[in-house]
Amino acid sequence: MRAAVVQTGAAVFDVARTLDKVELGASSASKQDAQLVVFPEAFVSAYPKGLDFGSTIGGRTPEGREEYRRYFDSAIEVPSVHTDLLGQMAGDLQQYMVIGVVERGGATLYCTALFFGPEGALLGKHRKLMPTGAERLVWGFGDGSTLPVFDTPFGRLGAVICWENYMPLLRMAMYAKGIQIYCAPTADSRPTWAPSMQHIALEGRCFVLSACQHLRRKDAPEHYAAIQGNEPDTVLMRGGSCIVSALGEILAGPVFDTDAILVQELDLGDLARAKYDFDVAGHYARSDVFRLHVNEAPMPPVVFEQRPL
Repeated sequence: MRAAVVQTGAAVFDVARTLDKVELGASSASKQDAQLVVFPEAFVSAYPKGLDFGSTIGGRTPEGREEYRRYFDSAIEVPSVHTDLLGQMAGDLQQYMVIGVVERGGATLYCTALFFGPEGALLGKHRKLMPTGAERLVWGFGDGSTLPVFDTPFGRLGAVICWENYMPLLRMAMYAKGIQIYCAPTADSRPTWAPSMQHIALEGRCFVLSACQHLRRKDAPEHYAAIQGNEPDTVLMRGGSCIVSALGEILAGPVFDTDAILVQELDLGDLARAKYDFDVAGHYARSDVFRLHVNEAPMPPVVFEQRPL
């Protein structure tokens, strides 16, 4: 198969313009015969890099609340007209698409990865289980009900978002589901990220595709009070997107400080070759010593029961 990761910046807080950028990136990948395209974390419509939303311990400012309102208004519901448009793009290009969005679920925002098929259908979603640091100010917590892995003609497809990839038990759950095309949309643009992706590829014996934004201050609106400053070319996220083989070899990237589309042909035979001597959820496991229990039930805070009179 041919897979692509798209590295560019969202049009911060502007859903329509960001969707235009999605279409441009997906179309460019399609022209290079990519059958799967992966976009970064929270791409639609913003990973709010550098914002604090006016929050200190014990206090919030009116200006921070207004910044959050803008962010809330730029989030999308799932499903919605916006997911219909994303599905249409995938269908028109006959691609699988994995893309990070900020999902509005009721009155809470979630960092979510959406999966679309080449027929244009929304296949499912994964909500980030553990927002990192100050992300917890603006994002809720997912639960075990959105940990999907999908069968495709190329292998089993799934996604783990940003620093969730540093949760060993979550990785083990995905390996046990048989993930083979492991997508890692992220906002971590440091050089240390790619070695982590190599480790995961070696550990899971799967292909790893990681997409991060290349975001500059000029991609954000005038009122965007990023701590990095207001010079238009100030870099908010450097990128560092990469594609890694099932034996941990860097096949494409990492690329920094520029927009890029990385396209790589993946030899699916490498999946079996790599599992020959290491299958962490199979012949290399020791279930007599270690076992993982995963709760995949939805965990709503309120459950209404109908009881007979």
